[in-house]
Amino acid sequence: MSWSSSSSSSSSQRLRIDIESVDSGIQNEQILILIFKSLKWDIHALCQTAAVNRKLRALANRLLWRELCLYKAPRMIATLTDGTGKIGGGWQTLGKLLFFCGGWMSTAHFKLNPPLPGHFVNTSRFSKTSGQSFLMKKCREDVLYVSDPCEHKAGDKEYDVGIYRGVFRGFTRSKTREYLIKRHVQFEETIRCPYCGARVWSMTAARLIPRKNAARRLGSFDNGLDYFVCLNGHMHGACWLVPLSSDEDDSEDDEANTDNSDDH
Repeated sequence: MSWSSSSSSSSSQRLRIDIESVDSGIQNEQILILIFKSLKWDIHALCQTAAVNRKLRALANRLLWRELCLYKAPRMIATLTDGTGKIGGGWQTLGKLLFFCGGWMSTAHFKLNPPLPGHFVNTSRFSKTSGQSFLMKKCREDVLYVSDPCEHKAGDKEYDVGIYRGVFRGFTRSKTREYLIKRHVQFEETIRCPYCGARVWSMTAARLIPRKNAARRLGSFDNGLDYFVCLNGHMHGACWLVPLSSDEDDSEDDEANTDNSDDH
């Protein structure tokens, strides 16, 4: 083969590669984003798309989960990222936390039999005002978003179980983490974060639960709640719910809805 024909063949190959690169790059990503916008960033559609193959899963982890979080909870995300554009544990984990109740298994401080499985939720409300009720006074500088409890029937028990979840802003720099380290609180041996799989601290064992404030916010007994915080700043917990009177339903001053409505 002559040099000229070889060069022509190489040029054609480069052109074909360039075209394929363009077709598989930003244009396709923008098309996918437009499709999900038309679907109002449906969580089930995104999960199904990410499960198709490795390429789409990588694209979802790199871009789509972030776009979903920004669309569903813009104020909450703006506060959590604080201009850094980074989320502890990654965007896929945060997307799961926004839309998935992690269920509950019996712990040393909150017995439950049988365990409650995790499940998708249609609507969640996260509030940093609520989060302040879960922080000791010496940790009030921290920013923590906490969801309303997801209500579950517990067999023939008199009270329902409330399962709640939350996330810290900049957990590695938080006072909560600082106190956990200073007190040499050990990680739980058998419990992992249901959102990122990281090791967790028991806030009950650490004695870092303001029980009266947290119980009032949840509508629970002072001694009927328990929660954990993981290395990435994700929180999950459970409580026994009691009926609330009307005067206990106070308003939130900063909340994020993760439902499928247009008003965000």
